[in-house]
Amino acid sequence: MNYVQPVQSSGNLKSADLDFEENVRTLGHNGAAFRQGDTANGEATANSLSALLRRVSGNSTREIDALIGDLRDLREKLRSDGDRIHREIVEYAALSQQVMQLSKIISESVKRLPDSPGVDC
Repeated sequence: MNYVQPVQSSGNLKSADLDFEENVRTLGHNGAAFRQGDTANGEATANSLSALLRRVSGNSTREIDALIGDLRDLREKLRSDGDRIHREIVEYAALSQQVMQLSKIISESVKRLPDSPGVDC
């Protein structure tokens, strides 16, 4: 079983990168980030830049949160699989011990059997 799956295809990552680059390019072409003007324009520029950064960082934050959730799920699966394997090893060791005891009892019982007449060993 394969429990590790890619979160996004490289195509999705490339389109997100292109969107980000386009937003930055648009902001740069408009010159909003670099213009110095009156206070109202400066605040509008800061607000638009802030909104852009929130959008870009929001996607990254969601991806990171999804990865963290996947890692937590994998950790829980590993823990439960480890517990199951431990139980199975304990059961195997007990069964193996019982088989050894049974083999010893059978071996001792065969030694106590009287020799059959007419059978040469």
